[in-house]
Amino acid sequence: MSEQIIIAENLVKQYKLYNNPKDRLKEALFPFIKPRHVLFNAIDGISFSINKGDTVGIIGKNGSGKSTLLKIITGVIHQTAGSINVNGKIAALLELGAGFNPEMTGIENIYLNGIVTGYSRKEIDNKLNEIIDFADIGEYIHQPVKTYSSGMFARLAFAVAINVEPDILIVDEALAVGDMAFQVKCFKKFKDFKEQNKTILFVSHDLSSVLKMCDKCILLSHGQIKSQGDTKQVVDDYKKILAAVEEDNIISEAAVKIEDDSITWKDKVKQNPGYSEYGNKRVTIIDYGIFDTDDNSINIISNDEVVKIKMKVQINDNSIEYPIFAFTIRDFQGNDICGTNTIYENIDTTGFINNKVLVIEFQQKLVLKPGKYTISFGTTQFTEEKLEVFHRLYDMCLIEVHSIKNMVGIFDIGSKIKINKIL
Repeated sequence: MSEQIIIAENLVKQYKLYNNPKDRLKEALFPFIKPRHVLFNAIDGISFSINKGDTVGIIGKNGSGKSTLLKIITGVIHQTAGSINVNGKIAALLELGAGFNPEMTGIENIYLNGIVTGYSRKEIDNKLNEIIDFADIGEYIHQPVKTYSSGMFARLAFAVAINVEPDILIVDEALAVGDMAFQVKCFKKFKDFKEQNKTILFVSHDLSSVLKMCDKCILLSHGQIKSQGDTKQVVDDYKKILAAVEEDNIISEAAVKIEDDSITWKDKVKQNPGYSEYGNKRVTIIDYGIFDTDDNSINIISNDEVVKIKMKVQINDNSIEYPIFAFTIRDFQGNDICGTNTIYENIDTTGFINNKVLVIEFQQKLVLKPGKYTISFGTTQFTEEKLEVFHRLYDMCLIEVHSIKNMVGIFDIGSKIKINKIL
């Protein structure tokens, strides 16, 4: 049976919220008057256990209680009720550089930070060269940290935090510091910890990293655990929350299918307030959305799953002969990444012009690198070698793509590799 290294039972962290500082002061001076605060549960009765060697992702929207939970585990704050038992030495990458003295040199801050976190001077002596080599900031290590760039400061802080020998490593959105070479070094160190059977808690909004690195996952929402267990299943549950599905029913029910005509598809996608729109409106795009194969509305997409991109159009002029329907995906720099239309796919649209409303469905995998993108929709027509734009919605909605694979460039080329031994 696996050794349990972290055990939480009915954990609660409660804060008093005041409308203004005067109410706080009055309550402190006159403790027997009517309370002037309301109670807020940042953590609300959660229980879980983590085994030695587990790599556990902790995910959830901002304000869900992730940082509060980590601070309780590390002992930075104490719970209001319940119990938390941690069996082992912790290294926490929460706020990089917290406690650094800007007037002291990098070397001096290494010793200061190490002693504050419970290490002896001899232990720091043994790790000093490893920390300096990992930070790789050259002679600046002997200069006051107030002279450092933000990148150099982050590199030193990360090196100090990571180059110890903990039983439990807690990482809160701290792996993507410094340049690309340093990030590679950070991720390698993370993998080294996994291979050494260390217990790792990894908090991140990057679902691709969570899927690739974590064996298990915990989903927090409003201070409560909504889902825990297999990482892919928990990430899928989180995607439903982000798609604005009712959270109370997130586990017991499937994602809501849009079948009621009174509910529009676009109500279920992330709208981009900076979209642009134009066209003569002979055909208008009246609705659009992104769906999985079960017709559940989604905003977060795995690049190995089939998705449906749909647009609903209204024909306002029956004299149109050959309408074209299209979508385009662009990155946040405005570069066209991919897309297609009914001409490119050899779809004959001439038989549909007598219908008032059409639904056009594009079905494919979006084998893109992890990241955030916009989707544009359009309907046009070629007449006498000229393009007539009926309606275009540029950068209309936002999607996020994640992947369990690493890749180079902007899309997964789906390579199959064979290695043959020649004697």
